[in-house]
Amino acid sequence: MVGLYFSGTGNSKYCLERFLKEFKDIQIFSIEDHKVIEQIKHHTQIIIAYPVQYSNIPKILRDFIMKNAAIWKNKEIFIIATMGLFSGDGAGILARLLKKQDAQIIGGLHLKMPDSIADEKVLKHSSKKNKALILEAEKKIIQAAHDFQNGHSSQEGIGLFSHLAGLFGQRLYFYTKTKHYSNKLKINEARCIGCGKCAKLCPMKNIDMTNGKAIAKDQCTLCYRCINQCPTQAMTLLGKKVVKQYDINHYL
Repeated sequence: MVGLYFSGTGNSKYCLERFLKEFKDIQIFSIEDHKVIEQIKHHTQIIIAYPVQYSNIPKILRDFIMKNAAIWKNKEIFIIATMGLFSGDGAGILARLLKKQDAQIIGGLHLKMPDSIADEKVLKHSSKKNKALILEAEKKIIQAAHDFQNGHSSQEGIGLFSHLAGLFGQRLYFYTKTKHYSNKLKINEARCIGCGKCAKLCPMKNIDMTNGKAIAKDQCTLCYRCINQCPTQAMTLLGKKVVKQYDINHYL
């Protein structure tokens, strides 16, 4: 068994680590890790964690699956989907994509976690509430891990009802948000201090440093790493200003 994840601000990585903590000597790898393909090839059972975006798969993860389509054949996959709201089929949308690559889906788990969309007021919580959300998620993770070990994998987000809930809940209305990479990342030049942190963090290499300033391109995958970590709050994506930056490490 091996763990695989894509994570913007740490929620999905944390949930995967906590799930696999109930097992022994299980390694986890980001899809950005150069070792990840060999790890997938060498394991039959894979636990995948990722953040749901508009009841859909982040573009970077979808592209990773499709680019490496051949390696999923006959793999047994359990999916952990993290989200700020009920997504319907967060696990199911990835499950259906993987099934097309001849993978076997053995279960899914939905976990409500603190919101990381730093430039929108929607879903913002106090530090106390965020800590409570993480604790509740941890309880659910531990139970799901024990059920998995006993051959009773959670099936959240996998069925037809979940599919319809995800489709009509968000995906049908916001499909274009994740169909392509975004060119909407904005950088306030007056606020930018040229530290380069955003460029180093970006999984898409979507930010260049030019003349001591960060310059955004058109390949943003909406992960919000750069926006949440910018020391001067110089970056926005969906909103016009940063409301509250988020990093899971502040709540652990």
